[in-house]
This record gives sequence, C-alpha cells and structure tokens, in this order.
Amino acid sequence: MYWTDQIDGYCERVDFSLWSEPVNALTNIAFLVAAIVMWQRTSGVTAARVLCVILFAIGIGSALFHTTATLWGAVADTLPIAAFILIYYYLVHRNIVGLGFWTAVLATSAFVPYAMLIVPLLNQVPFLAISNAYWTVPILLLAYAIWMRHKYPDTARGFVVGAAILTLSITLRSIDEILCVHWPLGTHFAWHLLNAVMLGYMIHVYTAHVLAARWAQR
Repeated sequence: MYWTDQIDGYCERVDFSLWSEPVNALTNIAFLVAAIVMWQRTSGVTAARVLCVILFAIGIGSALFHTTATLWGAVADTLPIAAFILIYYYLVHRNIVGLGFWTAVLATSAFVPYAMLIVPLLNQVPFLAISNAYWTVPILLLAYAIWMRHKYPDTARGFVVGAAILTLSITLRSIDEILCVHWPLGTHFAWHLLNAVMLGYMIHVYTAHVLAARWAQR
C-alpha cells in the first residue's frame, strides 16, 4: 500500500481525474463558511476558536480527498474529523462536566475502547456497518444529553439536535452507493452540507454553555 494509491468510494466518481467529483469537492466550501461564521461568533472563547480552525481544516482535507482520491488524501480527510471529535469531547469533560485536566484526558481517551466495543455491534446490521465508526458519535451525544438533561437542559437539547442532524447526515452518506444506479450524482455531497451545519452548531452549543457559565459566576 502506497500513499499515492487511489480510492474510488463514491457514486459521483467515474474515473481518477482530479475533478471527477466536482459536487463532492465543491460542497466542502460549506465547512469553510461554517468555520468563518463561527469564528466571528466565538470571540473570547479560545477553545471554541480552536474548534473553528479544525473545522476549516476538515473542509480543506475533505476537498483534497475528493479531488486527488488518494490514500494520503483520505488521511488528510479523516485526521481533522478525528481531531474535532476528540477535542470536542475533551472540552465537554473539562468545561461542561467539570473534570480536572488529566481526568478529562482519561475520560476522552475512553472513546477508543467505547468505539472498539460499539463498532462490532454495528457491524451486525448491514446498513449501520457502512458508516460504522461515525455512528458512535450520535450515540454518545445522546448518552451525554440524557446524563446532563437536568443540570444543563439547554446544552442537553443542543446535543440532541446535533445528534439528530448527524444521524440524517450519516444516513445520506451511507446510501450514496446504494442509490447510485438511480441517482448518479450520489448523496455524499449532502453529508458535507449537513456536517458543516452540525459541526458549526456544536461549536455554538459549546460556546453558549461556556458564556452562560461565565455569566452565572459574575
């Protein structure tokens, strides 16, 4: 396996030319727009702005993958997504749950064994197996929402909304090649658009919680 090995995993792609996935490539602009909009709305919340930078990187990485269709492009696509998930969960543990630094790091690292436990279960259902690793995120968001619903109802509702958007997004990602015969464009572009909305919204949820906590301490 080489970094330049090419990958054809989406309905829209018909060959390995640079612009064989124009819609999948161009819809990554949505991530850039969401990152810029949220940057303007997160003044004074440094961690939220870190998430904005990562969101911008998600757009760049995904665009690289959907143009080059290479293994290195796939890595550029997935690494920022993984970074966003892990850093967001660290911030949840640190600034919402209220854990200390090292305890929050340890709690965040538990995502790995959690995913290792859940993914094999998801693989038992053919449809869920298509995007198995991604389904771990809305499941966990709902679990945290249930946990914090009494203490932080607004934040919990935000997590539920985020999980709902992501569930629709993952569903559209999963049916991309299933519907390919009837819809040659595919549905992966909708995954990009909804994810941009969802990730931007989750930055908003975190920022709103932090600002509300600061106000309460005055």
